[in-house]
Amino acid sequence: MNQAGRPPSNAATTLPVGRPGRASLFWIAIPFTVLGLAMAWLIGTDPLSSFRNGAPPVEKLTFERTILGSDGVRLLVRAGGSQPMTIAQVQVDDAYWQFTQTPPGPIARGATAWVQLPFPWVVGEAHGVKILTNTGATFKREIPVAVATPTVDSMSFVSQAALGVFVGILPVAIGLMFYPVLRGVGRNGMDFLLALTVGLLAFLVIDAVAEALELAGEAAALFQGSVMVILTTMGSFLLLMAVGRSRGTPTGLALSTFIALGIGLHNLGEGLAIGASFASGAADLGIFLVLGLTLHNITEGIGIAAPILKVRPPLWTFAGLTLLAGGPAVAGLWIGSLAYAPQWSALALAVGAGAILQVIAEVGSLLVRRSGETHVSFFTPAAMTGLATGAGLMYVTAMLVKI
Repeated sequence: MNQAGRPPSNAATTLPVGRPGRASLFWIAIPFTVLGLAMAWLIGTDPLSSFRNGAPPVEKLTFERTILGSDGVRLLVRAGGSQPMTIAQVQVDDAYWQFTQTPPGPIARGATAWVQLPFPWVVGEAHGVKILTNTGATFKREIPVAVATPTVDSMSFVSQAALGVFVGILPVAIGLMFYPVLRGVGRNGMDFLLALTVGLLAFLVIDAVAEALELAGEAAALFQGSVMVILTTMGSFLLLMAVGRSRGTPTGLALSTFIALGIGLHNLGEGLAIGASFASGAADLGIFLVLGLTLHNITEGIGIAAPILKVRPPLWTFAGLTLLAGGPAVAGLWIGSLAYAPQWSALALAVGAGAILQVIAEVGSLLVRRSGETHVSFFTPAAMTGLATGAGLMYVTAMLVKI
């Protein structure tokens, strides 16, 4: 206290901290009450009725799945208009057909329904389906080449698992088999391998985002495909960065685990797309294409091995990293063949892209720490060569699998 009985000017003033009292709860409740009253008034009085001029509501219908079987054609459709919509008629090749809708009645915004048509489709022929609503709006679905949709049974599950192992687990395992040889590299060799990892992961990010945006374009407009992909990618990146840095900067086995996780999430999205192709009867994977997928993924195993070259992890660690990176391809094939929609594949690829971005940030950070000087490691001949080699290898091997 000074002579005037006042506290010193530099004394810290603290406010009591406790649970919100009744007054605080009252002020929190006021805005919610006003919002509720405003919504009730809007619904009850319908002030927008004076603006209606008799025009029909905006209607959107997205075809999410087409199944061709012995009993005809089944279509999974999703409504996205401003009001519930009613399917009035269905045409196939410009002829009207009786149809069965499950569930029946108007389709609410965002809801789905199955449309069954007893149409005798012809193998190898092209067919066009047109759905007409009770307002006169039409929505078309083209079937370029009609083939029977594969049925789900135990043998198809086994075949899909075998393919998933071959294009997901096997190449990662082969890439990790280079571990003993890579252990002998020097400083420049390590910089090369870490930069190679960044290069191949950068390719995967670009490829995943591009494919996710393409799939999102096929989804219903209400999902806001491109926005969903970007927000999911950034959210996944920020969340994994927070988790990864919660116990310090990941190095060694922890960094290899994050690399395997990012690649695994990417392979999950790829598996969903391949499984959906099987389910629609559109997949015709030849031996050359399967070998191309395998070669394309071998470099992923090398990238996983790079951060653990200076340690000697037990053998089971390599098995775990292999399953983490390649196993989701099997799960994706199974899920995609059973229940597929483009928005879910786009979402999985976006999550994978965010995870890979997190890995790129961590591997880049490791390169900087190794140099001892900010950003110097990125501009050494070894690192620049590694970046170009990693991206180049992924690009060249991707040419084998693009159709």
